Amino acid sequence: MPKQEPSVRSKNFNEVALGYTKDMAVAEASRCLQCKNSPCIAGCPVEIDIPGFIKKVSERNFEEAASILKQKNALPAICGRVCPQEDQCEKVCVLGKKGEPVAIGYLERFVADWEAEHLKGEGTPAIEKVREKDEAPGRVAIVGSGPAGLTLAGDLAKLGYRVVIFEALHKPGGVLKYGIPEFRLPKAIVEREIEYVKSLGVEIKTDYVIGRILTIDDLFREGFDAVYVATGAGLPKFMGIPGENLSGVYSANEFLTRSNLMKAYRFPEYKTPLKIGKKVTVVGGGNVAMDAARSALRLGADEVHLVYRRSRTEMPARIEEVENAEEEGIIFHFLTNPVRIIGGAKENARGQWVRAIECIRMELGEPDESGRRSPIPISGSEFIMPVDIVIMAIGTGANPLISSTTRDLLVDKRGYIIIEPETGRTSKKGVWAGGDIVTGSATVIEAMGSARRAARSIHEHISKKKSVQKIRSTESS
Repeated sequence: MPKQEPSVRSKNFNEVALGYTKDMAVAEASRCLQCKNSPCIAGCPVEIDIPGFIKKVSERNFEEAASILKQKNALPAICGRVCPQEDQCEKVCVLGKKGEPVAIGYLERFVADWEAEHLKGEGTPAIEKVREKDEAPGRVAIVGSGPAGLTLAGDLAKLGYRVVIFEALHKPGGVLKYGIPEFRLPKAIVEREIEYVKSLGVEIKTDYVIGRILTIDDLFREGFDAVYVATGAGLPKFMGIPGENLSGVYSANEFLTRSNLMKAYRFPEYKTPLKIGKKVTVVGGGNVAMDAARSALRLGADEVHLVYRRSRTEMPARIEEVENAEEEGIIFHFLTNPVRIIGGAKENARGQWVRAIECIRMELGEPDESGRRSPIPISGSEFIMPVDIVIMAIGTGANPLISSTTRDLLVDKRGYIIIEPETGRTSKKGVWAGGDIVTGSATVIEAMGSARRAARSIHEHISKKKSVQKIRSTESS
């Protein structure tokens, strides 16, 4: 995939990857073996007909390729950019056993972008027309407009359901809008995909906090047949070490929300302040940590250090994002963990600002519950790094608002909603859930996969419910 040069892209928020040309896409698609057993389909959480759309690309029939993609995926331009294909469909590609797998993600991105440019958002022939509202088989409320909510909305809208999404923020998109930087996922693309979902008849209500304005029970009283909870896991986590309350310490959530959703990267055109020092330290090793570190660099930091308690091998971030960060000059400190954040002189009424962070060297011991080797502190290896800003990117937790205002909704000890994995059903009748509010921080495509399973279950549930009601109505008449 062609990219901006590191020395150039590290100073702007334009998309890093530049996309395939037609000839590049056709050449790559022509590598596909069109395997009869199609292991790539089984490796895709949303079950895209991967050989089918790739064959159409190789034939230069890009419109039909887009049609095949959108039969199973309402957000192909997003998935083509942020889905970890290397751990899913491309991981099981037969060509990958002896060489490079087919670049399925890059081809998905190409097709989605080609459709947007040439069909001007008119959709594709394979998308069923939405039924008239008075013929809808049911009404479904979705709490949250992230990837899970949008996917479920698209699937049910195609079946004719009246779908309403309730979004707490002022813009729909969830983590796609507030969490992923412009240089990795341009917001114009997110908005384009959302407009497609809306074109299917989906209504989106923003600035609508379910659990405050209305509860889940209120939604049923308003006539919804089912509710899907897709609120994500947006509660910031901290380490609990001294100094985390100092000025200049951000959660990655706050930092990225200010930069992405509130457009701090375009200050002063947008009025969102975001203090960036000369030296920034990001704590963590996932995609969010990479996003925060690379954003800090583009926002003007002289140096950005990334501190991670395990080795490079154990980093959960996508390999591509780690490589991009290294190329751009992010300084990695592996097998290193913070033990305290140190403040300097009091600069204003809000208290002390960060001036340094104390870390300790680690070594890897036995694997933990996740299968990764546990990091163990090395006694006496502490050292101090001068720093102006610290960004904690060590994961997120479940916001308790829905669970605390919803009777009969069971959650686990960490606050995540408990579901039947194959259906998305919760303990509360008529309520389904999926995405990060169930799994904790995961990938966009995993959230979408859970939504597709829930959509099938909701459709089956409402269809049976309506059939029973119809029979009873006939018998009573």
